[in-house]
Amino acid sequence: MRIGIEINGVLRDTLKKIQQEYEKWYLNENWKEMEFIENEKDIDRKVISDVTSLDLKKHLEFKNEDEIYDFLYKEHTMEIFGHASSVEYNSVNDLNDFYVDMRDNHEIIIVSDEIGKSKPASLFFLAKFGCLLEQVKFYSESTINSLWDSVDVLLTANPNLLLKHPDNKVVIKYNTFYNSDIKTENSISTLKELKTKIENLND
Repeated sequence: MRIGIEINGVLRDTLKKIQQEYEKWYLNENWKEMEFIENEKDIDRKVISDVTSLDLKKHLEFKNEDEIYDFLYKEHTMEIFGHASSVEYNSVNDLNDFYVDMRDNHEIIIVSDEIGKSKPASLFFLAKFGCLLEQVKFYSESTINSLWDSVDVLLTANPNLLLKHPDNKVVIKYNTFYNSDIKTENSISTLKELKTKIENLND
């Protein structure tokens, strides 16, 4: 069985780090007083609500979509995607234990929706926490089919993937506050539960 495990929301607390970086760069008093920031008077920088989805304009005040892209993938990419904390205290250690226990019978792949410089930043994140897995697959909206072609089972917290997946693929929901309203046949709340879940799927 080919098992895909997503970085965002399962291993990496990306959304929390996005909000932290926004507050650091845009809401810091010293930063707001710097004279070289252009057009800052035209926008009221603020946290609209805690970041609970990647639709950032619902949560953080940006000028436009281009500024969101620049913030994520040009200006603060390594800080956000490389230096985010893990979802659980021992996320990657638990993943490594799962890999060692299951690798003889299953192909285990790290998968992640990444753009440009977030790819090396994500590899840094995995290296920083000592990830042992051999395969990493990046995908985007335009290459989503290649993701599904690569896995039989996907562990994800992403609401879009939980709601929209091929009928012949199994999704396991990693429970978070932002996908709690989505009903799925299979779900776990910690990575330690994954081995038992996979064994049950094989029965």
